[in-house]
Amino acid sequence: MFVLVEMVDTVRIPPWQFERKLNDSIAEELNKKLANKVVYNVGLCICLFDITKLEDAYVFPGDGASHTKVHFRYVVFHPFLDEILIGKIKGCSPEGVHVSLGFFDDILIPPESLQQPAKFDEAEQVWVWEYETEEGAHDLYMDTGEEIRFRVVDESFVDTSPTGPSSAEATSSSEELPKKEAPYTLVGSISEPGLGLLSWWTSS
Repeated sequence: MFVLVEMVDTVRIPPWQFERKLNDSIAEELNKKLANKVVYNVGLCICLFDITKLEDAYVFPGDGASHTKVHFRYVVFHPFLDEILIGKIKGCSPEGVHVSLGFFDDILIPPESLQQPAKFDEAEQVWVWEYETEEGAHDLYMDTGEEIRFRVVDESFVDTSPTGPSSAEATSSSEELPKKEAPYTLVGSISEPGLGLLSWWTSS
């Protein structure tokens, strides 16, 4: 679920932090810059693990701050495909079941990846697994807040860095706001025995 990623960055330390230890100042600046941010094709950055190398620091004309090239390792949330995770159901919609891990919410289990046969209850706004038994079908509801075990089957990164307006956008009406996309999303599946709500598979 979590991986260590080697990174290199140039860190700017303002003059009023020169009295502190350099490593402490750099660690604080790196966490300010990266913690809880998604790096494209890398994952969700959690926290600094360690600093492996500091190169020479430079002070440029007109700027009293020091600039240091830093080699470091960062803890990143990036589960591998087919990894089994446990989260909580954040909500349900016709698009599928939305799952949260507490610190990461952009997880979707689409309808075709649910235990089948499944149906969406419009009144309750929940997905239901119509579990077949010898006595007939039992409706097992996927309620909000329930713990759910799922397999990661796909991931998607979207470059959300700001861009200048294109000529097509300039001619369109200003009332149309672009749809905000999540920079990093996971697609899950529970269409296997043992996957789904934890309460479904408790042994008696």
